[in-house]
Amino acid sequence: MTHLHRLLQIQLPSPEQALPSAWHDNTNIAVTIKRDDLIHPVIAGNKWRKLSQHLIEITSKTQQATSIISFGGGYSNHLHALGYCCQQLGYPLTAIVRGDYSNNMTPMLQDLVNWGTQINFVTRSEYARRHEQSYLNEIAERNATTNPIIIPEGGSDSSCLSGAAQIISELVNDYDYIIAPVASGGTLAGLCEGVKKYEKKTKILGIAVLKGEGYLESLVAELLNKNAPRATTLTAPNNFTIIHDYHCGGYAKAPEYLRTACSEFTKATHIPVEPIYSGKLIYAVQQLISKGYFEDGSRVLLLHTGGLQGAR
Repeated sequence: MTHLHRLLQIQLPSPEQALPSAWHDNTNIAVTIKRDDLIHPVIAGNKWRKLSQHLIEITSKTQQATSIISFGGGYSNHLHALGYCCQQLGYPLTAIVRGDYSNNMTPMLQDLVNWGTQINFVTRSEYARRHEQSYLNEIAERNATTNPIIIPEGGSDSSCLSGAAQIISELVNDYDYIIAPVASGGTLAGLCEGVKKYEKKTKILGIAVLKGEGYLESLVAELLNKNAPRATTLTAPNNFTIIHDYHCGGYAKAPEYLRTACSEFTKATHIPVEPIYSGKLIYAVQQLISKGYFEDGSRVLLLHTGGLQGAR
């Protein structure tokens, strides 16, 4: 356990919890959920996995950053976790938020205010430039006096893969499938890297939580290619599959049938989920089992990525 783990009171490894077969109505499929939502009350789920390497690098620099800048929406689990970490570690955070919530602050944004985060609301068109190097250069120049480090939306870049890959090293059991929700691609890419590193034959499935067929695949492939050895030919990796049938209308769309599925799951298992990330994972897997997607006898692991801001 590192000094950073102790300082932030991170609880690892997260437990693997078997789910009752009555939930998915198929006794031939064994479903387990890895409770990354229990890593920490605030820095839960894949947010710690994806932020850990960033924070380790920032806190270990000889000439440390004096500020951190990152991006997210009004219900961003990433910004919420990062805001708490920055408050605990003493780093000023600037959150660049998509849309203007100044007259309708969400609970997440109010937490950021309470933790001393500076919030900059920007238009959707400006936010769309968040991956452009020219835009990132502009932000860095405007904040040059604070020596900023810019962390991408969701914490998803090649440095986040080692945190997500650690999930594979923690597993007590072997699984035929590991399934996670997909939004910015970092967790899925990290799982792929972990399976390769620890020489597992596990299949990695992603459940898209937004409309992005092709786009999400390219995000994951790009992250894996950036982390590949220089001599490696850059081709789209084929060791993962993303299923696009269960985004339920798009990002943050939560029709009644999805909310019902979340409620029934929590009632049956006493595990909290929300309809933006893990709820769509739960709904999708239930549907896939009923349609016979998995072979009889399959051992399936679901990754609870935390992300409960959408339920507040």
